[in-house]
Amino acid sequence: MTDKESKEIQVKPKQELTSPAEQTRPGLVFTPNVDIFETDQEITLLADMPGVTADNLSIDLRDNILTLTGEVAPFEDANEEDVLIEYEIGKYHRQFNLSSVIDQSKIDAKLTDGVLRLSLPKVEKAMPRRIEVKTG
Repeated sequence: MTDKESKEIQVKPKQELTSPAEQTRPGLVFTPNVDIFETDQEITLLADMPGVTADNLSIDLRDNILTLTGEVAPFEDANEEDVLIEYEIGKYHRQFNLSSVIDQSKIDAKLTDGVLRLSLPKVEKAMPRRIEVKTG
C-alpha cells in the first residue's frame, strides 16, 4: 500500500473546537470534518456529524457567514447506568465565509446517516461559458 493510500483510509478522531470565544453552556464542542468539491455550477460541502439528527441541526446564514451547529444527545436512558463510554457526545460547530459567487437563495441541505450535504449553487454570472466567435 502506498503512503497516499494509507492516508486516505485513516480515520481522524473527533477534534474539540479550539476557538477564542467563550462557551456559555458546559460540554464538549467538536469541529466536524468536511470535504469540499467544486464544479462549474456549484460547490458541494460534506460535513461529518455522526449522531446528529435533523431536529438537532441548525444551518444559519447571516452576513455571508454560513454556520453549522448540531447536537448529539446522550444515548442511554435515564434508568441505565454507564459502564463504559467511548463515544463522546457534545455539539458540533463550524463556520464558513461565503463569497459573492454563491447564490445564497438556492442553497440546499440534506442529512443522511450523519453526513450533511450542502449544495451551494453558483450565481449565473460566475459560471463559465463558451463564447462563439462569428466571422464577417
